[in-house]
Amino acid sequence: MLSHVIPSLTMQGSSAWAQGVKRVFLSTTINGVDAKGRVSVPAGFRAVVKNDPEEKIYVWPSFEGGYLEGGGQALLDRYLNLLEEMDPYDDARAALEQTIFGDTRGLAFDGTGRVTLPKDLIEHAGLDSKAAFVGLGSRFEIWNPDRLAERKANARDFARENKKSLRLPPRTGGGA
Repeated sequence: MLSHVIPSLTMQGSSAWAQGVKRVFLSTTINGVDAKGRVSVPAGFRAVVKNDPEEKIYVWPSFEGGYLEGGGQALLDRYLNLLEEMDPYDDARAALEQTIFGDTRGLAFDGTGRVTLPKDLIEHAGLDSKAAFVGLGSRFEIWNPDRLAERKANARDFARENKKSLRLPPRTGGGA
C-alpha cells in the first residue's frame, strides 16, 4: 500500500533544503455503499485528518460535474484564506462561498471508519452500490466508478499533452 505521508522539501534560507512531512490523500479505492449511504473511507484518508480539530472529512457536490469533492480541515482553511483575500462584495466570492461552504457536509467516522453520505450527495454523484475515492494531494474526489474510468482516461491524455507545465526549480550550488 502506498504511504499517505510523503516527504516534502521546504526551502530554508537561500540554498539549504530541510526534510518536512506533509500528509496527503493518495491513491484510488473503490468501496461499497450500503442502503443507508454508509461507505468505508480508505484508512490512508482517515490518517490524513486524524489530528484535525474534529476528526472528520468535509464533502460537497462539485460544481464541475457529477462527483463529490472533499478534504480535511486544512483544505477548508486554505479555501477560506483564499476567499478572504477577495473583495467581500465580489460576486465570484459570494458564489464560491455558497457553493463550497454552503453545501459542505462534515462527515464523522463511525467505529469502523465509515461515514454516512447524505442522500442529496449520493444523488449528485450518481453513487449506487460503489464509490471510488480518488486522492488528489490536499483534497480528494468521490466518484461513481463507471464515470471515473472516462475521467481518468481524459485526465491522463491531458496530463501527457501538458507535462511540460510541471517544471522543477533550477538547481543551485552546481551539484550533480
